[in-house]
Amino acid sequence: MKRRQAWRWLMFGALMLAAGLGLDGIWIHAKAALAQVLMARAWARSDHGRVTQRPWPWADIAPIARLSVPRLQRDLIVLDGDNGQALAFGPGWMRASAPPGTPGLSIISAHRDTQFHFLQALHPGDLLHLEGRGGGSDYRVEGSRVIDSRHVRVPAADSMDGLWLVTCYPFGAIVPGGPLRYVVQARRLNPRSSG
Repeated sequence: MKRRQAWRWLMFGALMLAAGLGLDGIWIHAKAALAQVLMARAWARSDHGRVTQRPWPWADIAPIARLSVPRLQRDLIVLDGDNGQALAFGPGWMRASAPPGTPGLSIISAHRDTQFHFLQALHPGDLLHLEGRGGGSDYRVEGSRVIDSRHVRVPAADSMDGLWLVTCYPFGAIVPGGPLRYVVQARRLNPRSSG
């Protein structure tokens, strides 16, 4: 009798743990989706990134760009930084890179299991559109590669006129983090003269 009761409590505990883990996984995706809605509203009020508009009153992040991938019907708001808090809500711009919409190399990163899950579906030749404070720019994907962040340095902002989209790798990893990064490299189609 005690053995059966212990078994029931063990099963109940296992079910509660599984439910908790499942809800945690759903919460991450729900938070990312809701944040994009709130950030899209803030982006609309920001005059395309010219005026800082917070997506919610206590946010210490703000939208600075909009990234569109027409073939995959993706439209994402990019935040002003790529720290852990910003990436919890959406793609973030690396401040050491060129600001979105300006000449140079812009780098945007996001989590592999939320906003940038689609990166693995991009192919050479795909078009990207990045709209920022400096205007809109079109890019063509040239390719992708996996780099080890311990050994590869990020290129300087003035090293090329392009866009890097970066996320953790591999996509299906059970344990998050790690040193590998998946990088999609794109080149600007409509370069501007600097004068």
